[in-house]
Formats: sequence, C-alpha cells, structure tokens
Amino acid sequence: MKRTYLAPAAAMAAATALVLSACGQAPEESAGGEGGDTDFKACLVSDAGGWDDKSFNQSGREGLDSAVEEFGIEEALAESQSDSDFGPNVDNMVQQNCSLTFGVGFLLEDAIQEAAEANPDLHFGLIDSTFADADGNPVELENAKPLVFNTAEAAYLAGYLAAATSESKTVATFGGIQIPSVTVFMDGFADGVDKYNEEAGEDEQVTLLGWDKEGQEGSFSGDFENQGQGQTLTEQFISQDADIIMPVAGPVGLGAAAAAKESEGTKIIWVDSDGYESTEYGDIILTSVMKQISQAVHDTVEQAMNDEFEAAPYVGDLSNEGVGLAPYHDFEGEVPEEVKQKVEELKQQIIDGEITVESPNAPQA
Repeated sequence: MKRTYLAPAAAMAAATALVLSACGQAPEESAGGEGGDTDFKACLVSDAGGWDDKSFNQSGREGLDSAVEEFGIEEALAESQSDSDFGPNVDNMVQQNCSLTFGVGFLLEDAIQEAAEANPDLHFGLIDSTFADADGNPVELENAKPLVFNTAEAAYLAGYLAAATSESKTVATFGGIQIPSVTVFMDGFADGVDKYNEEAGEDEQVTLLGWDKEGQEGSFSGDFENQGQGQTLTEQFISQDADIIMPVAGPVGLGAAAAAKESEGTKIIWVDSDGYESTEYGDIILTSVMKQISQAVHDTVEQAMNDEFEAAPYVGDLSNEGVGLAPYHDFEGEVPEEVKQKVEELKQQIIDGEITVESPNAPQA
C-alpha cells in the first residue's frame, strides 16, 4: 500500500474495540431513467461510516443520486463495513465496467489509486484525498480526480464564532482518526479561536480543548463509527467547562450531540453537512462547517458524461463556495449582530487574501 495510517498513542488509548463484519454489502444497482444515458454508469464506494452517516458518505451519495435523477444514467453503490472491504468493493465496480467510480474518504485512497492505475480506460474520483507514490509524494493520474476541500477556511470562521459566543470561555474539538481531512478542520478552528483571543481583552480569553495545532496533537475517538466514544469524549470536555464542541468524526459526532443534549447550554458545531437538516439535534447545533461534496460529485459525473473529465484536483474553498458555514437556524436571534458581521468580514478577508488560513493538512491544488 502506498499510504498507511498509524494511529497515534492518544487515539489508540481513546478508541474502544469495534467488531465489524468481514465483508461489505452487495452493491446496489439501479437502471438509468427513461431516455437517459444508460451507456454511462456512475458508481460509489463508501467508507465504513455507511450511507446514513449524516456526513461525507451521505453527502457523496446525495450527489450521485442527483446526477442519476437529472441525467438518467445507471448507478451502483457499495457500502463498506470495514477497511478490508475497500479493495474488493472498488474491484467489484471495475468488474461492472463502471464509467466513473468514486471512493468516499481518505481511507479509500489506496484502493482507488490501484484501480485507476490498473484500468486507464475507466475514470475514478476520490473524495477527501489526493494521490501519492510509495514515498508519499503527490502524483497525478490522468484518469482519477481528487475532490478535496480546504475546510480550514470555514472552520476558522466557526472557531471565531465559538469563541465569541462561548459563555464559559472554553470550547473544544476532537476528531475521529488523525488524518489530514479531519485535522484540517481542527487547525482552522484553533486559528479562529486564536483570532478572537488576539482581539479580546485579557479577561475574555477563550481556552481551546482537544487540539494543539502547533504540536499536531489532540483528542480522537479512533474511528468514525463508535458513537459511545464520541459521547465519552464530549462528557470529558463538558466536565472541563466546554460549552461549544466541534466533533470532526462522522457518525461519532452523533454521540457528541447526545452528550451535549444532556448538558444545558452546551452547543455543537457539526461538520461536512448542515447538521440542523441532517440530524435530529438541530436545536443544539450552533452552525455547521460544510463541504459541498454533493455538488462536486454531481459536477464530476456531468463532466465525465460529456467527455470533459479533468484529472486536476477540485479544491473547494470559501472563494468558490466549496466550503462554508451553515445558517445559525435556531440560534439566529441569539448570535449578536456584531459577531455575525465580524464573521462575514473575516470570510471576505480570507476570500480577498488579506487573511491566509494556514494548515499543514490543507489540500493543494
């Protein structure tokens, strides 16, 4: 394998054992709509979080489903149950002669890259990661397109918002697994808190728990499935007075939300999708740091259908609206107007290049 993830000691200590099935579910297939391009087949392989993760897997499927509905093409889906399913599920899509196969998540990188290299006549897409050689150096494949998102920019806004609205002056974040597509959120969040602290008085300083950007060390549940671990980590943060918490952990975030729900005044910042709409915890979700995965998948399908497929990475950021903050929803009336205005000012300064949100985990175009 070209890219191997080794969990840090902190993550391993936090993680609990999770028994997963030994094989993925059989791929789901659907025929294209009447009059559609049934010669084009778009396919999608999830990571172990599954299609109902309220996060990136679900967003990827929504993008594919919208393309199928609009263009009348065929599709096939494979929901992975564990890491061992990634290779077989991607290979299954190749055997089905899928015109375009997406892998959802950083952990699908090896399986997608190997399939792309072995099948130059087919197209592939990889959500949340780029491709690398055996030494970890970036490589570009003519038939495989990375779809990546500089979520540090939007998370910067969320970090400032959290710091500016925290009543306890303590906020927190944690991840699922320590991989770039997770820690890029945490880096931006930390910088946003720092930005608030730069402008706040000595008595208004906000403490961030769960992530040390400089040391690249922090709190991780160890996977994207164990909601109980997310609940435990969140309870620990609440016991340290955190009243706004950003879990970057897919379905594990639902455990965080459950813990926050039991603690009066505690709020969650969701990630990937608009958690107000995608989860049952909208009444405690201050905002969400969104990635427009659905639109990116839809657009890539359309390009491939029209023989306009490009292997150059798509990088979503604030300037192209590939990332952003969700509305405040139930908290619209509670977030002070001056804070809303400041968040908008910071957003424009990032777009204009006046502020550069730096992260060693940010994707490169």
